[in-house]
Amino acid sequence: MLIGVGNDIVDIRRIEAVLDRMGERFIERILRPSERAYCERRHHFAAAVARHYALKEAAVKALGTGFRYGVGWRDVGLARPAPGQAFSKPRLTFEGGARQRIEAILRQGEEVVADWSMSDEPPYATAYVVLFATEAGRQKGPRAHTIAPTSEGA
Repeated sequence: MLIGVGNDIVDIRRIEAVLDRMGERFIERILRPSERAYCERRHHFAAAVARHYALKEAAVKALGTGFRYGVGWRDVGLARPAPGQAFSKPRLTFEGGARQRIEAILRQGEEVVADWSMSDEPPYATAYVVLFATEAGRQKGPRAHTIAPTSEGA
């Protein structure tokens, strides 16, 4: 069952201006520590932050809440495989208020499966998210991007 679809586009120049103006305060509000570390390794930090910003916006649109009802910026994120592990697509993770919303939507025996993409073509970054409810354990293999809490702290 389709839960929702969300997309977002952001002007990278706008993110650069916010980073110049707010700096650390903005980064800590938007990014989880692992996301920040990833963005810092990219050649264009502001573009990487803009992609994550767009992904988080798209995810909460797909969820149907936006950043309301207890859903915050750091409740949505990406969990990338640890260094040395086999490559797989990062998992979209929901915690806190976002996770509570997901649990309220699902029926017993269901889990959420997500498909997502983010990209940039300066001066824009874009992302989309599609959320599905499926029978728990039904989706296997590389297309099964289940949403799960991360073990990383917020």
